[in-house]
Amino acid sequence: MRLRFRQLQAFHAIVEVGTVTGAAEALGISQPGISNLLAELERQTGLKLFERLHGRLVPTPEAELMYREVDTVVRGLDHVTQTVVDLQNKQAGQLQVASQHSMSFGFMPRTIAEFARTRPDMNISFQSQYSSKIQEWVLSGLFEIGICEMPMLYDTLNVYPLHVETKVALHRDNPLAAYEVLTPELLRGEPFIVMGPDHITQRRLRDVFEKADVPLKTRVNSHLFKNLLSFVKEGMGVSLLDRFGLEFDYDDRFVARDFEPRITMDLAVITSATRPLSQVGKEFLAYLLQELEPYSATGSLRKLSRDKV
Repeated sequence: MRLRFRQLQAFHAIVEVGTVTGAAEALGISQPGISNLLAELERQTGLKLFERLHGRLVPTPEAELMYREVDTVVRGLDHVTQTVVDLQNKQAGQLQVASQHSMSFGFMPRTIAEFARTRPDMNISFQSQYSSKIQEWVLSGLFEIGICEMPMLYDTLNVYPLHVETKVALHRDNPLAAYEVLTPELLRGEPFIVMGPDHITQRRLRDVFEKADVPLKTRVNSHLFKNLLSFVKEGMGVSLLDRFGLEFDYDDRFVARDFEPRITMDLAVITSATRPLSQVGKEFLAYLLQELEPYSATGSLRKLSRDKV
């Protein structure tokens, strides 16, 4: 026996509203069309599905049992249809984004929230993690879009480089807060709170101090920019931090000052080069690149060609 979905849909509608007229209106087809579908279904199944009582069609016990199964099928297709409509209207979908830590406490939640305002049914998956792990996640398809620190460990990623200027964070009571621009000479003897020795900002800071022939005094080593800023707030020293870590922290115990010579932190927005983005992923990527432009020390963010990754 091969039942047609339209027959089941007509049967489901009659049970729901109790009349052929109501079912026809619900499905947008004629009353004879509904009657024919019901007659075909009863003929194929060999079952009497309705009794007429006081002008309404009342399901038989056999129809009640059948309805329980048909209801799941019909509502399931209705749900699929609505999902497709939502996707076409760009209201649904799944946004999958991972970010390195300094952007994850302020910039990314704000950006995602603004993007989601007109997409109330969109499901969001967001994680912060170390940059090497983010590259693995995007490569494997666990996340569609990632923001990580350079360098790239894989050549199968689309890369949009972002060079962000760093500033020196210091306690508000530090006398050096009187300067608008700080240099290695001015920072001579100041205890620094730094990332690990292999981190790009720490390497560049060390090189700048060596070229200026000024000893770099380190007091605290930690692994997250958020931790570095926390030590600054406690008056433990000064630290070189990117704008994302500074501009979204509203604690008044610290101030930020420009540093010369300029040191940038090299970040990148990444997607898989072997897997297409979803529609919502494409839209968020364009929105994210637009929101990041004011933080770029080199202008607009453009995809890096494959031979330069």
